[in-house]
Amino acid sequence: MHIRSALFNNTIKPIFFVLLLLPTLLLIKGISFDTLGANSPEYVFHSLGEWALRILLLTLLLSPLRRALRWPQLLQLRRMFGLFTFYYASLHSLFYLWFEQSLDWLAIYSDIWDRPFITAGVLAFLCIFPLAITSTKNMMRQMGRRWKLLHLLVYPAVIFSVIHFWWLVKADITEPLVYAGLMAVLFAERAWGKLERR
Repeated sequence: MHIRSALFNNTIKPIFFVLLLLPTLLLIKGISFDTLGANSPEYVFHSLGEWALRILLLTLLLSPLRRALRWPQLLQLRRMFGLFTFYYASLHSLFYLWFEQSLDWLAIYSDIWDRPFITAGVLAFLCIFPLAITSTKNMMRQMGRRWKLLHLLVYPAVIFSVIHFWWLVKADITEPLVYAGLMAVLFAERAWGKLERR
């Protein structure tokens, strides 16, 4: 057991860390070699948001995988995946504030109020933010049972993120439909698991 745990911490965790960081490295490479198209800031902006959503869904996928594979160590990846979700969501938000709105706070307020997909994105980020800042072991100890209750925010975070992406897409909804389907399957799996345990 100790050998398996050491292998997980020394090999598998670093591999996942590199894989989660890879989209950033590819975007930096694309910017450096000017291969992201005519509007590279727009491409980076949308890519960061999509990766935040993908990793958030992968975070929810870890629990079913752990049960299916009987591999409890997989749950040790949740914090890493969650923090990478926050990392990409934060960069996506900064791009919106800086490149889209030039830090014009009145325009930002108006945009949030007038465009529902922006509202959904803001709500998703507001759900993710407290999860990130309370993800340390020290915060888990201090909050006790309240920590688990707070971290139920991951569910509205996923819902708002999928809605944000769905409303953003104007033509081909194939990709947001896939994300919505995966979200529905993950929610259903959790609901079924709770019913079985009862």
